[in-house]
Amino acid sequence: MAKIEQKTKRYPTDLTDEKWERIEPLLPAASTTGHKRGIDLREILNAIRYIARSGGGWRMLPKDFPPWQTVYWWFRCFVRRLLFRTIHDVALMIDRERHGREASPSASGISRSTRMGAC
Repeated sequence: MAKIEQKTKRYPTDLTDEKWERIEPLLPAASTTGHKRGIDLREILNAIRYIARSGGGWRMLPKDFPPWQTVYWWFRCFVRRLLFRTIHDVALMIDRERHGREASPSASGISRSTRMGAC
């Protein structure tokens, strides 16, 4: 799966290998029956991250990514499973560790963000 990292990252929003390794186990497993999954979920997440960061519409998704309809279908699937909160939390922990801080914020940071009305 490191084929994306081996080539030059196309967009700043592309997942690094480190983030992908931590996020991949949280995603739905491929079905053992029926059709094999023909899409790379890393590419789906890269496309969703690109849309979220750029503010572009689904139909404006660059051709480097899977078709916008496929990306949107997976986006809705992830929303129904509440995966984005989990993925966000994992990405936040990776960034905190990279900057030499504990993976989980301290209790004072949590209470402060709660008082400020964070989701």
